[in-house]
Amino acid sequence: MSRVGSSPVTVPDGTDIQITGQMVSAKGKLGELAVELPSDIEVTQDDGAIVVMPRSTSKRARMVWGTSRALVNNLVTGVSEGFTKTLEITGVGYRAAVQGKNLNLQLGFSHDVNFPIPEGVTINCEGQTTVVISGADKQVVGQVAAEIRSFRKPEPYKGKGIKYAGEQIIRKEGKKK
Repeated sequence: MSRVGSSPVTVPDGTDIQITGQMVSAKGKLGELAVELPSDIEVTQDDGAIVVMPRSTSKRARMVWGTSRALVNNLVTGVSEGFTKTLEITGVGYRAAVQGKNLNLQLGFSHDVNFPIPEGVTINCEGQTTVVISGADKQVVGQVAAEIRSFRKPEPYKGKGIKYAGEQIIRKEGKKK
């Protein structure tokens, strides 16, 4: 039995949930999102909570049970509270700034890196070395953060590059004489 799937998803006040067949859509103060669940999963709504249960005891139904519950939980959390990821930039001369609908990154290359900000995501630069990515869709926020990090991943000798806030960079010792 799934530990994640068996617990119901609580719906906060101000969030509207619509269940039509296998499509679950949520509408809240941060926007509107929808997710389509596999046919092996049954979704019901009981007084302020969403219950996700498998239709049968097949292996596939048990496999997607916890995942489906997590997707519904991320849907509800996204439209009510939202998700944020924070990136830290380390290095001499490395900086970031938001210019219109682009994120301008100076990362030690001979050119600036311009990253277009996608729809549904907001990017703020707190100072020149901190980038905060926020939005309603957890997958999109994480993907945008990963793409920005991929421009200059942290290197192990000096720790220069773009890293997630709280990420530990395993440092290597340099050459010895």
